[in-house]
Amino acid sequence: MADGSVASQTPRRRPRPRRQKPALRLRRLAAILLTATLGSLIVVALSAAMLPPKQPVMMADPVFDSAAFYAAHAGTSRASRNSVRASHPELPESALVPPPPPVAGLNQTQTYNAYIIVEVGKQMKLPKRAYVVAIATALQETRLRNLANPKVPASMKLPHDGTGTDHDSVGLFQQRPSMGWGTVAQLMDPPQSAARFYAKLAKIKGWTGLSITGAAQAVQRSAYPSAYADEEPQAQRIVNALTG
Repeated sequence: MADGSVASQTPRRRPRPRRQKPALRLRRLAAILLTATLGSLIVVALSAAMLPPKQPVMMADPVFDSAAFYAAHAGTSRASRNSVRASHPELPESALVPPPPPVAGLNQTQTYNAYIIVEVGKQMKLPKRAYVVAIATALQETRLRNLANPKVPASMKLPHDGTGTDHDSVGLFQQRPSMGWGTVAQLMDPPQSAARFYAKLAKIKGWTGLSITGAAQAVQRSAYPSAYADEEPQAQRIVNALTG
């Protein structure tokens, strides 16, 4: 029977949240970090794909015409005198004098290349000391041989005197296309390669006051700079023989 009294009610307690086990928390944290890391990598990859590839800083082309050089030095290019005469009838006969026979302990191929280096220096109106620096450098780098490189397939298709495998270095001076020296074709062309060496040498302030080794190293940035000094005596003999 209802008598109007209100029965006391005990409030219900809210259930306590269950604590996560430490191992579960670590797994979830690792998953979050992995997701964030993958997201960052994807963003970086997409950004790199959207940006243009970084190109090496190419050196300015020296004002040098290899075709005209070869035309004026028929023997240097080993071309037929008749072929040169047909393509360049304006050249005087005196311009078609072949290079000298082997000098200073070199073979004929080395002498051809040394002759090219000296003649390019003359054409660029550089002093005799520049020829010695260039010859000493080419002696040390390649023994005055125009080297192709199997790592640079394009170089193997061009005329060469042998092969080398140092990075992507090619040519007489082991200049590297990836470091901005020029195209493979330019660096495998002895006159053009020599002109690029001289052009960089001429830009070095006070190079004429440097030692042969110092001047060569300023151009080449070799890991073994002292090696150029070993070639200075023969380089001087070669230049003397080729310049009279």
